[in-house]
Amino acid sequence: MSATLDVAIWRGTEDGHFQSFAVPRREHQTVLDVVTEVQRHFDPTLSYRFACRVGMCGSCAMVVNGRPRWTCRTRVSEVAEGDRLKLEPLRNLTIVKDLAVEMTDFFDKWKDARGYFEPGPAPETDFAVVPPETRERQTANAGIECIGCGVCYSACDVVAWDQDYLGPAALNRAWTLVNDVRDRGQTERIDAVATDAGCHACHTHMSCTQFCPKQIAPTYAIAGLKRAVMKRAFGGGG
Repeated sequence: MSATLDVAIWRGTEDGHFQSFAVPRREHQTVLDVVTEVQRHFDPTLSYRFACRVGMCGSCAMVVNGRPRWTCRTRVSEVAEGDRLKLEPLRNLTIVKDLAVEMTDFFDKWKDARGYFEPGPAPETDFAVVPPETRERQTANAGIECIGCGVCYSACDVVAWDQDYLGPAALNRAWTLVNDVRDRGQTERIDAVATDAGCHACHTHMSCTQFCPKQIAPTYAIAGLKRAVMKRAFGGGG
């Protein structure tokens, strides 16, 4: 193992280029450590994002040797190809600069999928009792831990060729709410995910499920939405 890493980092915007840096290799080094070292000791103009460094915020997500990942939880020893790292911004999102991307479209699609709790015009005044063993609670729990990092969106083949597609994260959020027995916005939510850009656009390639750092399975959430849409279409309710 070499004492240095050959790190190729995307620079600029959509028409940018890769720039290489020779970065000292260290024990237990994460990919985010490498990016930080480049910014602090080689080129202070390098742009990237991070916050928590412990896998809670998701803001450090990038494409590492062709695969979208959280860089704070990815050790160099696990992903380096020999002594090489290739770092790119998340795909399917507009590049702001270098490794930083614009997330507005990603979160706007959560809104378009009605991925927010709707209490209705007269919400209950008392706390709702939702037993943990119920099917709805367990189904919602399976997808509720999404932190909106964008890894699944970057990995999604459908988003790559259809920028209108709502994407796996937004649809996963919609599915958790479909199974929230307290929610009163189900009719509008099913309408939102039944459009041409909604759940039926998914080709079930499983990329979102394969790459999710939280081990969430948006593919199965999207399948659930497809069933819910069909159920309502045949008169079975929302």
